[in-house]
Amino acid sequence: MIKMKIQLTALCASLFLMMACGPAENKDYWGDLGGTTPPKPEPKPEITEKPRFIWIDAAANFPDFANSKEAIARDLALAKDAGFTDIVVDVRPTMGDVLFKTDAVKQVSELFAWTSKGYEKIPRTATWDYLQAFIDEGKRLGLRVHAAINTFVGGHKDNGGTGMLYRDASKKAWATQLNTSDGIKSVMDTDAGTKFLNPANPDVQAFLCQLLKDLARYSLDGIFLDRGRYLNLQTDFSDVSRKQFEAYLGGIRLQHYPEDILPAGAKSFPSSQSAYLKRWLEYRAKTIYDFMQKACNAVKSVNSHIKFGVYVGGWYSTYYEVGVNWAASTYNASARYNWATDKYKNFGYAALMDQMLIGAYASPLKVYGNTEWTMQGFCALAKDKIKGQCKMVAGGPDVGNWDYEDKATQEQENQAIVNSVKACMDACDGYFLFDMIHLKKASQWSYAKEGIAEALKH
Repeated sequence: MIKMKIQLTALCASLFLMMACGPAENKDYWGDLGGTTPPKPEPKPEITEKPRFIWIDAAANFPDFANSKEAIARDLALAKDAGFTDIVVDVRPTMGDVLFKTDAVKQVSELFAWTSKGYEKIPRTATWDYLQAFIDEGKRLGLRVHAAINTFVGGHKDNGGTGMLYRDASKKAWATQLNTSDGIKSVMDTDAGTKFLNPANPDVQAFLCQLLKDLARYSLDGIFLDRGRYLNLQTDFSDVSRKQFEAYLGGIRLQHYPEDILPAGAKSFPSSQSAYLKRWLEYRAKTIYDFMQKACNAVKSVNSHIKFGVYVGGWYSTYYEVGVNWAASTYNASARYNWATDKYKNFGYAALMDQMLIGAYASPLKVYGNTEWTMQGFCALAKDKIKGQCKMVAGGPDVGNWDYEDKATQEQENQAIVNSVKACMDACDGYFLFDMIHLKKASQWSYAKEGIAEALKH
C-alpha cells in the first residue's frame, strides 16, 4: 500500500507538469523527475491590469549595481514611480557565468560595460547575493520580480575571453559549430563576440535545466529565457546535429554534408534551395521546442507557481534563422512563408509559455503601424500569431539602440517613449521596455512615466 501511494504521488506530479508545460517529448527526462514532490509555495496573485516590464541588463547596469544595494534601491524606486509593475533582472550575462546561487557554473566576478571613460572592466567585490538584493527591494516596493538568463551562451571574447568555454577544456564539444565558407568551424575559432552553445547537445540541455532548477528556488514571480535559440542560420553543423537530423529524416544518410542542407558560408535563405533545407529548419525548430518543454518542466518541478517565459524578437518573418518558432501550434507559417514546411507549425511553442516578451525594436520614428518594424505592428502581429495560447504577451521598444542612422531628434526619441506605451499596450497584453540603463543615461524616466499614465487613462 505504501509503495502504491508513492507511485501515485509521482504520477500526479508528472501529470501536473504535463498540463503546465505541454506533453512530454523526451521519456528519459520524465524518468529523471522520478518521484520527487515539489514544494508548495503560496500561489502568486493574478494580474488584474496590464503589466509594465522594465529589463535590467547585467553588463550595462553593472557599474551601478555590482557592488551597491543603495543604487539598486534608488533605481527600483524610480521604476516604481514611473509606473512599471515588473522588473526583469538579467542574472546570466552573455559570457555565461551567473549572479545567483548555483554550483553548476562560476559566479560573475567582472563584466565589461560602457562608462563615461569608455568600454571598461567592472569588477564585483561584493559578496551579497545579487539576485536576492533585487528580490528584497522589489518586494518592499510592491514590484513583481522576474529573473532572466542568456540561455545558449558559454563565453564572450572580452578581455581575451571569459566564460566556461574559455576556461574549461572539457566543454569544448559544447561550442556550436558554424558552416562557414572555409568549412565547419567551432564558434571559438570565429570572430563572434558571444560564444554560443549547441542547443542540440543533450549535455548542454541538462546543464541549463540544472541552472534553471537552482534559479527556481528563489522567490521569483517569473523566469525569462533570452537567447534561447541558435546563434544564426550557419549553426549548428556539429556531428551531434548531423546524427539527430539524419534520425529525424528516418535514418537517411546525407551524402554531402552540409551542402545537402546549406551552401558553405550562406548567411540567409538561399534563392536556390537544397534538398533538405526546409526539413532542417523544421528539425531546428523542434530542437528548441523540445528544450523549452524540458526547461519549463525543470522550473515547475521546483516551484509550480513561477511563471515561465521567453524574450523573443518580434521579427517572425526571419526568426526561423535562429531556429525558433514562437507562434501558436495552430499558426500555419507555410501558408505565408516559403521557408516553412507544413509541419513547422507543430513546433510553435507559445502554449508552453506563461508569458512572453516581444522585442518591438523599431525606430523611434516608427511607433505606429500594422507591419513588422513598427512597434505597434510587431505587437499586434505577435498576438495574432500566438492566438491566445500564451496568456500574457507584452511588447515594447529598445529605447537606446533604436536609431542607428541617427534620423530622430532627441525630442522625437523622448516622444516615442511616451507614445510607445499605449501603442504597444493596446496591441497586446502589456508593455515591455529595454533597457533601464537607457532611461538612466538619457534622463528619460519622466517620458516613460508620462506614457504609462496616459495609457492607464483609457
